[in-house]
Amino acid sequence: MSKQIQEAYIVAATRTPVAKRNGMFRNVRPDDMLAHVLRSVVARVPGLDATEIGDVVVGCAMPEAEQGMNVARIGVLLAGLPNTVPGITINRFCSSGLQAVADAAARIRLGEADVMIAAGTESMTVMPQIMGNKISLNPAIFEKEENLGIAFGMGLTAEKVAQQWKVSREEQDAFAVQSNQRAAAAIAAGAFRDEISPYTVRTHVPGEGGTVRMSERICDTDEGPRGDATVQSLGKLKPVFAARGSVTAGNSSQMSDGAGAVLLMSEAAVKRYGVTPIARFCSYSVAGVPPEIMGIGPVEAIPRALKAAGISKDALDWIELNEAFAAQAIAVMKQLDLDPARINPQGGAIALGHPLGATGVIRAATLMSGFQRTSARYGMISMCIGTGMGAAGVFERL
Repeated sequence: MSKQIQEAYIVAATRTPVAKRNGMFRNVRPDDMLAHVLRSVVARVPGLDATEIGDVVVGCAMPEAEQGMNVARIGVLLAGLPNTVPGITINRFCSSGLQAVADAAARIRLGEADVMIAAGTESMTVMPQIMGNKISLNPAIFEKEENLGIAFGMGLTAEKVAQQWKVSREEQDAFAVQSNQRAAAAIAAGAFRDEISPYTVRTHVPGEGGTVRMSERICDTDEGPRGDATVQSLGKLKPVFAARGSVTAGNSSQMSDGAGAVLLMSEAAVKRYGVTPIARFCSYSVAGVPPEIMGIGPVEAIPRALKAAGISKDALDWIELNEAFAAQAIAVMKQLDLDPARINPQGGAIALGHPLGATGVIRAATLMSGFQRTSARYGMISMCIGTGMGAAGVFERL
C-alpha cells in the first residue's frame, strides 16, 4: 500500500478570464488557452528548470475536437515547454480540474515527482451541444429504470434536487442575485486581478482593397457577471427544463470558455528554488450519488475530505462551492449546515461561469489569490459531477 512520504505545496496559480459561450473567446482554441496558462504559471516561478516538471495533468470534460488528441501534451508543446515534459488529459466531468490538482499533488506526496503542473481547459463554444459532437448514449441505459438518470439533462437533475430538498424558486433567484452582486463587487475591487493572466485575442478581418487586417483585444476581466440582476428581473424568466419547474437560465451556471493552471512542488523543490508556498494540499475525496440527483454529490464528498484533512467544517474560512445550479448549491448548504457567508465570497459559477473541466483549477486560482489577500487559513473547493458524483478538496494557507 502506498503512503504519503512528503507534502505537496501550491506555489503558483493563474487562469484566463472566463468568457461566455460564443463570447470574447469564440475564436480562441482551447489548446491555445491551455498553452497560455501553462506559460503564465511557469513564469510566476522565475528560475524554474522546466525539465524538472514531472508531468502536466490537465482536466477537460469534453476531450474531443479542438480539445481532443490528448490536449495536455499538445498544450505543453504549444507552450514551448521542453519536449521532455509529458502531459496527460483526464476527465471526471465537472471536477476534472480539481481532480487534476489532486492527481498532481498525489504524485508529489508519494515521492514520484518534485514539480508538477495541474491545469484545465474547456471551450464550450466548440461543442455543438452538451453531450459533445454527437449524442452517443448506450441504449442499455433505457432498459433499467435505475439507469435512466444517466440520460437526464443536468437541468432536470437540478429540478429533482429542488423538489426533494424543497428549494423554492424565490430562494434560487435570491441566491443567483447574490452570486452576481458578489462577483461584480469583486471585479470592481480588483480582487481577481492578480490571479488572471490577460489573454490577447487576435482576429483577422477583411480590410480595404482585399487586404486582411488584424485586430487585437486584451481580455482581462470575467465576462459573465450581471451586476444589474435583481430578484424581479430573474423572476420573469421561464423555467427551462420542466414546464412547472423552478430552474431557469438565470439561476443556473453559465456555459463558458476558460483555462487555469497550478504549479505544485515538494518541500525539497520549494527550498531548492527559494519560493514561498501559498498553500498546502490537505485532502481530496470523491463520492457517488444517484445520477438523477447528481447535484447533491458534495454532501457525500465534503465530509470525507474534511475527515481526511483532520478538520471540521467550522474550520473552513473560504469555500468555493461550484454553483452548477442554485437549487443544488442551496440544497448542499442546507444539508451540511454550511455558513453562507463563507461560501463563494466573490461569486460563483452562476455569475462567473462554469467551463466544465477547467472550473476546478480556475477556482483553485481564486482560492490561492484569496489566501494571499486575507487571513483565511483553511479553504475548500467542491462541486457536483454529472452522472452522480461529488468532489471536494481541502487546502491550508501557509
